[in-house]
Amino acid sequence: MPITEILSRNAKLYGSELCLTEINMDLQERHNVTWMEYELIENNPAGEYRRDMTWQVFDEKANRLANLLLKRGVKKGDKVAILLMNCLEWLPIYFGILKTGALAVPLNYRYTAEEIKYCLDLSDTTALIFGPEFIGRIEAIYDQIPNIRILLFAGENRPSFAESYDRITANCSSEAPQIRLSDEDDAAVYFSSGTTGFPKAILHTHGSLMSACHTEKEHHGQRREDNFLCIPPLYHTGAKMHWFGSLLSASKAVLLRGVRPEWILKTVSEEKITIVWLLVPWAQDILDAIERGDVRLEDYQLSQWRLMHIGAQPVPPSLIHRWKKYFPNHLYDTNYGLSESIGPGCVHLGIENIHKVGAIGIPGYNWETKIVNGNGQLVDQGQVGELAVKGPGVMKCYYNDPEATAAVIKDQWLFTGDMARMDENGFIYLVDRKKDVIISGGENIYPVQIEDFLREHDAVKDAAVIGLLDERVGEIAAAIIELKPGYNCSEEEINTFCAALPRYKRPRKVIFDQVPRNPTGKIEKPRLREKYGAKSLVAAQIEG
Repeated sequence: MPITEILSRNAKLYGSELCLTEINMDLQERHNVTWMEYELIENNPAGEYRRDMTWQVFDEKANRLANLLLKRGVKKGDKVAILLMNCLEWLPIYFGILKTGALAVPLNYRYTAEEIKYCLDLSDTTALIFGPEFIGRIEAIYDQIPNIRILLFAGENRPSFAESYDRITANCSSEAPQIRLSDEDDAAVYFSSGTTGFPKAILHTHGSLMSACHTEKEHHGQRREDNFLCIPPLYHTGAKMHWFGSLLSASKAVLLRGVRPEWILKTVSEEKITIVWLLVPWAQDILDAIERGDVRLEDYQLSQWRLMHIGAQPVPPSLIHRWKKYFPNHLYDTNYGLSESIGPGCVHLGIENIHKVGAIGIPGYNWETKIVNGNGQLVDQGQVGELAVKGPGVMKCYYNDPEATAAVIKDQWLFTGDMARMDENGFIYLVDRKKDVIISGGENIYPVQIEDFLREHDAVKDAAVIGLLDERVGEIAAAIIELKPGYNCSEEEINTFCAALPRYKRPRKVIFDQVPRNPTGKIEKPRLREKYGAKSLVAAQIEG
């Protein structure tokens, strides 16, 4: 069943019920009023701060866009890109594209103009819908993207080179277009994080999207009464695929624009949120704010909050132990996935396995896993090898790149590039990215292990470990350490703390600096390597 039929079902059965709410917390604070008071300000409707949408309106907006695109000549197999910040329009636009049989092409909102052009060209995109934050970037490449036949602007103060999405879709039919779709049809092109240069285009089918719906709902048991708080960017597979559990269960979701701890807790409290998916830095910020006294949990209504889960990056066990101290009744899950495996849950810890915090978990619903050596053979239990996954959410291919596809998909298995090991109970532990392994004096050093250890230090907010070239041993481990606000720490203190590590794992150099992370929370190690004139030997071989 194509995922668009789930939306149509929800509109038919629950049409008058709210399904999505967008909250712009920054706008509310600038006006310094309560949510209810804001709705009463003359000539300043609540829609500017808080906007709601029912299932029926959601479906109708998707249908209107679909009918417009079809009228403009968009056909099955064409590509339509989305370049928007999280907003109430995002998901109806995504589903409107799918309803035409075209492929949705979400773009990272941090892309430069050059990267936007690259991705549009790589994916053979012919239509683009963008928001006000991107006017300057699109204007800079407007005369360099002749293949874009349709350019729609979603927002106020439309630039002269684009058409108004709101105005022209308002006059289109709200009836569902009669386009036949199947699970085998191509549905979307996503882009890799681009940690080794420009990103790759990842092609997924309607079957992949539906598999994400079922995996998410199976893992986290969404019910009609749940309300999911979505903070991460919708262009990424993680956030949207977790929301797919809400779609399948016909439950509510809130799109929060802003990540400050008090904003998250206020939204959970006032919107009666039950499920929150966080990235590691945001969970860390919430805990730090609690311990500094910047927020008081007793000021919020949080008893209905039943599940917090984290994904997109390795999760330090110390973080979850701290979390359970303040939120002892929360269910918890770790989700492991890649854009190539449609995001959440090809491996997950499972809410019943919190005693195994530190592991990424066991194979997800409808997924298989294996850990292999460089020859593709299974490694012994406890040994480190490359993690491979197999399931209904594996990408079809890297679009227009058969060589790159063949390098990672072998006999339907997706080779993730992540190094892992399995314990005696079948739980998988992520050791590190293959390209981030540091080889020092013939020993393999896995930075994640050192990073987790460093984050146990009271003064350390975040840590990243990279390899610096060394004439004698090949590479040494360098630790970039970001301190918590108000804390001081010396290199000598860090070295003393690291004395508990095996000698070969101890950082040989300590650098105090900020740890850069991308919008999905992953450490941007290529930026650190470039900044410090370093590149690991393994990374040099893979990236070059």
